[in-house]
Amino acid sequence: MENYQQIFEDQTPESRKLYQRSSRVIPGGVCHNLRYNPPYPIFVARAKGPYVWDADGNRYLDFWMGHYANILGHSPDFVVQRLQELLAQGNLHHGQVNPLEVELAELACELIPSAEKIRFCCTGTEATMYAVRLARAYTGRRHIIKIQGGWHGANDSLLTDTFAPFDQPDSLGLIPEMTKHVSALTFNDTEAARQMIRRLGNDLAAVIMEPVVGSGGFIPADMEFLTTVRQETEAAGALLIFDEIISGFRVALGGAQQLFGVLPDMTLLGKVLGGGMPAGAIAGRADIMDFCNLRLRPHKYERAMAGGGTFSCLPMSMAAGICTLNYLKQHAAEVYPKLAAMGNSLRTRIEQAFASHNITAKCTGIGSLFMTHFPLQPGTEIRSPYDAYCRADLQRREVELKVRLLAKGVYVMHGGGAISLAHTPEDLEFFVQQMEAVAREIKL
Repeated sequence: MENYQQIFEDQTPESRKLYQRSSRVIPGGVCHNLRYNPPYPIFVARAKGPYVWDADGNRYLDFWMGHYANILGHSPDFVVQRLQELLAQGNLHHGQVNPLEVELAELACELIPSAEKIRFCCTGTEATMYAVRLARAYTGRRHIIKIQGGWHGANDSLLTDTFAPFDQPDSLGLIPEMTKHVSALTFNDTEAARQMIRRLGNDLAAVIMEPVVGSGGFIPADMEFLTTVRQETEAAGALLIFDEIISGFRVALGGAQQLFGVLPDMTLLGKVLGGGMPAGAIAGRADIMDFCNLRLRPHKYERAMAGGGTFSCLPMSMAAGICTLNYLKQHAAEVYPKLAAMGNSLRTRIEQAFASHNITAKCTGIGSLFMTHFPLQPGTEIRSPYDAYCRADLQRREVELKVRLLAKGVYVMHGGGAISLAHTPEDLEFFVQQMEAVAREIKL
């Protein structure tokens, strides 16, 4: 066992015991594989502001921030107070239409430039699944283009070309027929996008993409690539779907589409939308969204099933979302420039920390998002998920860097994460110091 792993184990005996218990009743000891890291994950007991505390009482400066959902930090007081009020009124879960969903729907449609109507569901995975179905229903076509290395949740129709090696299935249990009409496109390859959209022509229902690729690298789209995809989908009579589950309300109040000035036909939302509670949504043009409208399309064979779930529009989720989005709306002029400045500085300083020890590192991202990569060859640029997965050292990023930082009181995911409004300049200074310490250890 390497020294940094032993230090981590010495600091986390309770997490080790919990993992041993968990492994007896949960496959792999976790219910989300992303949360595992060798030799075992920390088990978080509580969270507040920019910190989480594990079962051993260790405090970690957190940049995972609830899968990037907690832009205000963990458990903001005014959100917690509102949820306590709802609980006292008996609003845990009742499965009925509630006034809060109307308020959040109006607010989301006001803030997201392309959103005319919206339907809520419980997760981002559901939102992507429903969006593909709506696109096929609206266009009467079959084919979907996605980005190679783009993650859109675990639904069968999009779980292809997601993780390297890209020539292998992403999961057992997937039958080829499920992804027969799905093609993968290299991110930021403008000419390839133009050719693929034109080749699929009359059978192309939609292109689905993150304007800022998430798990594939926190890489923003080139403007030429983005505008070309928009122009070509319009010319082909196909739809453009932006998966803004990560970027929505985070890189700008109106998401990446506001920041870049390119509007999709449908937008998928989650994470920040729920204010720390579970929520997903499909939003878009009214004529598309009305394909799931029961009143306009009363027969099952003339409408698309989209939206819903037992816990959809959970009052707690709607209320937390309203609180969070209203705060961001009221303070947008301060929030987004502040987060962008912090992100720009942090990305630069992380690269400098490793460069000072002659270690090549690239820190990608935009706004408050950042991800650290260790290119296998000097001079390698990280412009697509292919670069992030196939031209960089994933073991160093996903295991060594993470566990070394855990032993120093910092929690990252994919070598980075999301800065929240709860993070202070002192927190970021501490983080950079720990990154410098890791670089020094690796060099030795």
